Amino acid sequence: MEQSIKKSVTDMLIHIGEDPAREGLIDTPDRIIRSWDHIFSGYQTDPKSLITDFSSDGYNQMVLLKDIEFYSMCEHHMLPFFGKAHIAYIPTDRVIGVSKLARILDCFSRRMQIQERIGEQVVELLSTELHAEGAACVLEAQHLCMKMRGVEKQDAVMVTSSLRGVFLTDQSTRSEFLGLIK
Repeated sequence: MEQSIKKSVTDMLIHIGEDPAREGLIDTPDRIIRSWDHIFSGYQTDPKSLITDFSSDGYNQMVLLKDIEFYSMCEHHMLPFFGKAHIAYIPTDRVIGVSKLARILDCFSRRMQIQERIGEQVVELLSTELHAEGAACVLEAQHLCMKMRGVEKQDAVMVTSSLRGVFLTDQSTRSEFLGLIK
């Protein structure tokens, strides 16, 4: 399998007009394989395995982790998009370690993705696995497919929101969340 990937990368280099035997490119197929192992590591992780929960000890207010940096790869152009995420949930009787919110985001973003799906996957997991009263994820990202090609808009930021439970149905909860992430 690895040999066929190396051949494919070599063929791509030839396709764009490069010489894969050039000194700077000789090890490029191996480097790409190693980098893809990391960039796409989300496929190797079961997101449910990231949930380590604890008693909330009666805590039933919003839990928010904001300004979490993330990156992903656009499934349409295989170009990166990156930015910040804000994830919140309202526990019923269980909470998770704060680092788990970032790990869940990484698990989903380290796959071929669209931005909208990442937020939906995060809130779905929190809603179902924690039985949270609500879950929310706002992603703000810059897309290299918008910067490097196509419309070439350098300062455009795409914002998506995924809301479940009380974040969707209760205006005051939604307003509190949006106010806290500003």
